[in-house]
Amino acid sequence: MIALPPAGVLTPVTDRAALLLAPNPGPMTLDGTNTWLLREPDSSDVVIVDPGPDDAGHIARLVSDAEELDAHIVAIVLTHDHPDHVDGARSLAELTRAPVKLLRDRTLRVGMQLIGDVEVGVIATPGHTADSISIQIIADDAVITGDTVLGRGSTVVAYPDGNLADYFASLDSVRRLIDGGVTTVLPGHGPVVTEAAAAVDAYIAHRLRRLEQIRAAQAAGATTVDELLDTVYADVPSEVRFAAAASVMAQLEFLAS
Repeated sequence: MIALPPAGVLTPVTDRAALLLAPNPGPMTLDGTNTWLLREPDSSDVVIVDPGPDDAGHIARLVSDAEELDAHIVAIVLTHDHPDHVDGARSLAELTRAPVKLLRDRTLRVGMQLIGDVEVGVIATPGHTADSISIQIIADDAVITGDTVLGRGSTVVAYPDGNLADYFASLDSVRRLIDGGVTTVLPGHGPVVTEAAAAVDAYIAHRLRRLEQIRAAQAAGATTVDELLDTVYADVPSEVRFAAAASVMAQLEFLAS
């Protein structure tokens, strides 16, 4: 893994992707939201992926960072529509006149394409949410995964919008990208992942292990979501219990189907 920079410090990670960590740390956001600036070397176009919270300082820094590169922001891409990723999009769009692109509202399409002048592959990776995408940066052998794969810990299958069967399929999709040459995961939260294959394999194993734990708890007599939480997620802090409950409901739906 590559350690995160302090919030507010633009840090190049690959030839085309630089990271600006947003100042919104918390139980659900880890160190904060990772905002990605994509730019072809020597280009005057910058693409922002996940502008993060509507924080005036963070938004202003994105604009000034682009200006320091002698470039301008031409598009704002959202990996999914959770507030910690999208709330700053409107303010940034008003400042830059850049269009906001999101799969859910059909302003973004799946497939190979140029965004700005960076060649990317947009891959539908639902599961965390129904509209989650990942963005393959073709020339850098890297993929931005939003909340599908994080830099540490596990993500939430945000039932009912999230779906565990979809999430397993999306992890398989990311794993195929890695088998095809992607080496670096640029997550929505947490450190950059350089051991990409191991990280995705661990995510799949974690989800399978949770399903086995749910089955075992049911066999032992747990029937309600609260009872399953108390058994399977006993070590989860109270402030994120609601998120664990969403994952339990997604697991129950998966097992029922």
